[in-house]
Amino acid sequence: MTRPELRIRTDRFVSNIAAVRERIAPSTLMVVLKDDAYGHGLRWAVDAATEAGVEWYGSYDVGSGVEARRVLGDTGRILAWVTSTDAEIDDALHDRIDLGVGSAEYLTRIVTRARAQGVRARVHLKIDTGLHRNGLLPEEWEQTIADVRAAEAAGHLELAGIWSHLAEASDAEDDDAQAVFLEAVRVAESSGPTPEALHLTASAASWWRPELRGSVSRIGAFCYGVRSADGPELDGVLPVAELIATVVTVRDDEAVIAIGSFDGIPSTLAGSHVGTTAGARELRRIDATTAVVAGWPGMRAGDPVWLFGAGEHGESSATTLAERIDTVGEEILTRLTSRVRRVVVA
Repeated sequence: MTRPELRIRTDRFVSNIAAVRERIAPSTLMVVLKDDAYGHGLRWAVDAATEAGVEWYGSYDVGSGVEARRVLGDTGRILAWVTSTDAEIDDALHDRIDLGVGSAEYLTRIVTRARAQGVRARVHLKIDTGLHRNGLLPEEWEQTIADVRAAEAAGHLELAGIWSHLAEASDAEDDDAQAVFLEAVRVAESSGPTPEALHLTASAASWWRPELRGSVSRIGAFCYGVRSADGPELDGVLPVAELIATVVTVRDDEAVIAIGSFDGIPSTLAGSHVGTTAGARELRRIDATTAVVAGWPGMRAGDPVWLFGAGEHGESSATTLAERIDTVGEEILTRLTSRVRRVVVA
């Protein structure tokens, strides 16, 4: 092996999905696929999750939703929640992708495109519960619901869901957000059927705040074994991916490995611990295409070094590395470049 490898464990992904589903039941799991399934590969993730019985997928953008639909065929439900262009709306309608809607302007464009195509668009209406990350304001909600019901009656729309994001800054703020969310659901129910998918929580709140869960929970990072920054370990959940590089040169008390900042490893991670066949060692320096690791007895060219993983060889997790540079674990995964070979090993 001359190029570094991101080795991806399907068995762990499936096991994590089972652990998450057990934790959030009776809420339904929506596996989130943003950023190419957090750097693991969208097609692999959809294949594996489908085999595990997952029916809901959060693609974030329409393009990823279209790719997921190619894998799913006629099965499964996909939600793309980023505001999209008219051409993307057309693609979503063609491939039966639900659309997250956070503004009256976007809703109008979706209805226009659905009318032009002679199809019924499935939408999830977003209420702004205080995070101000897109979403309709509470004072806009009643009129927008009326517009949605009129479009439903005309055959252009189906209100498939109501959703929002939480700030997760404090329990009290999240409780207040839930109150806004539930009032939005009440207003919708007063004018028609309750939407199938009510989803307020993502990974952290779905895991630790059961009283906030709706009928669906959007969970990305935890399914891939990436815990929250500064958060505790997750029972029954392990990192799905491990990053491995090969020793190319041995000199004195150091090993030079074939990975560097050009591969997407931040140079500021110097000083962290990596895994070797002899256990944890310090990552002393990160250069452009190589890095230097503290040596161990009997080291030689060709030996593997684990940059991150499940800790089986003394390595840190992606999130532990991220905490050193004040970011989140998924950034360590998603910034890896194409020079890192993705290999599914189980």
